[in-house]
Amino acid sequence: MTAEGERRPPSRADEVAEAAARAFRLLPAAPRDLDPAGKGSRSPARRISSDRDTVERDLMKLVLTLVELLRQLMERQALHRVDQGDLTDEQEERLGATLMLLHDRMSDLCAQYGLTMEDLNLDLGPLGTLLPPPD
Repeated sequence: MTAEGERRPPSRADEVAEAAARAFRLLPAAPRDLDPAGKGSRSPARRISSDRDTVERDLMKLVLTLVELLRQLMERQALHRVDQGDLTDEQEERLGATLMLLHDRMSDLCAQYGLTMEDLNLDLGPLGTLLPPPD
């Protein structure tokens, strides 16, 4: 137990929760929140702005962002397993070849839709970027 008046330092999870709460307070939830005069607006508040001409590219960007996040997580897990010595030499070779093939395919899909790998790294404001920086 801590003495009265003593406070524990905030944990990383507390910092992230506080940053998320600040970010959500910044998002308008209803048309009246957009109009400070309180008169309201005839159009509803929109959080997603999509153009008919770019909807396929935008959707592909979202999908590729999620796939890239998963690919990087799998790669880090694979490196951890290699460092731990959990894999045979043959398994390491197969895993390395698979990850390289997946990275190449990701690059091909990005090129097909006019995206770069940097386009997939979403800025989450106070939380930083979605994907870790490249090594």
